[in-house]
Amino acid sequence: MRRNRRKPLPAGRPDRLAVPEGELRLLSAWEVLEARREGALLAQDGREQALCSNACLLAKALERRGKPVYESGRQVLDCLRVEEIARLAETWAWFNRKHNPSPQQSEEALAEAKKGWSTRLMSAFNGVCSACSALFPRRNVPGK
Repeated sequence: MRRNRRKPLPAGRPDRLAVPEGELRLLSAWEVLEARREGALLAQDGREQALCSNACLLAKALERRGKPVYESGRQVLDCLRVEEIARLAETWAWFNRKHNPSPQQSEEALAEAKKGWSTRLMSAFNGVCSACSALFPRRNVPGK
């Protein structure tokens, strides 16, 4: 099964959080969906669903030196205690909420999150979306 993974980024980036076990990275929506599906396959009943899903999420999110610490959710379940899985999953959830705020959050929380976001305004035609800049790069560079 081919994993849809982004290139590893150096530590200290805004999409990484250092933890004693390595680094937690933010996941794409597809990666979260894959983790939930893998967790559903591991769980034998409804009471196991949360633990199995968290283990699978950690298998995708926990890295050391840009490489996954665990190959699968099953390996996470074999190697970590329930308390460790819960702590790491809770830390990842906090980190994810911090960088991906919900519309249900308070105005203050949203304003704080927006401070970290930046939009590079290049012209009146592509200031909202940088996709135009990627497709049509500037030919004249100021100062050259």
